[in-house]
Amino acid sequence: MMEERPSADEVLLIGRVIDAFGLRGEIKIRAITDQVDHLRRYVRTVFLGEERRPFVLQRVHEPKAGILILTLGGVTDRTAAEALRGAEVMIRECDAAPLAEDEYFIHQLYGLRVIESGGGEIGVVREVVQTGANDVIVVERQGRSDTLLPMTHDVVERLDVATGQIVVRLLPGLIDE
Repeated sequence: MMEERPSADEVLLIGRVIDAFGLRGEIKIRAITDQVDHLRRYVRTVFLGEERRPFVLQRVHEPKAGILILTLGGVTDRTAAEALRGAEVMIRECDAAPLAEDEYFIHQLYGLRVIESGGGEIGVVREVVQTGANDVIVVERQGRSDTLLPMTHDVVERLDVATGQIVVRLLPGLIDE
């Protein structure tokens, strides 16, 4: 039985195929997940490419941080593996490792309303910039220029994806009026 292909909003990107590995059809991916153990133990199916083709995930090996070697069902030789080069590798969001209370998936922030802890609405998240140190949200404000807010504990008072809002504590000088 072929597994249903999930829609684009049901999957999370975990990496991209950078090359074939060895002669038995393994693929090498540049991973953007740090949940390798969860992937190895709990994820049974990965989806590749724009068409999100399902593959049974048989084995995960991490030779070095950020690089994974995957063994996929049905990919049995180097030629088949090379044909997957460049494909995005995704998992179902429901198969992802559970998030800690203060964690979020980047895509969940888009469109959230940003509200000042005093109650005033600032705007809506238009973009998320990953700086390495912390994520920064670009907030689109009605009739004014966008503003940037760091997703740090001293600024974000409450992040509530379910109600669609981020409550922030504005530090002096953070927003130019």
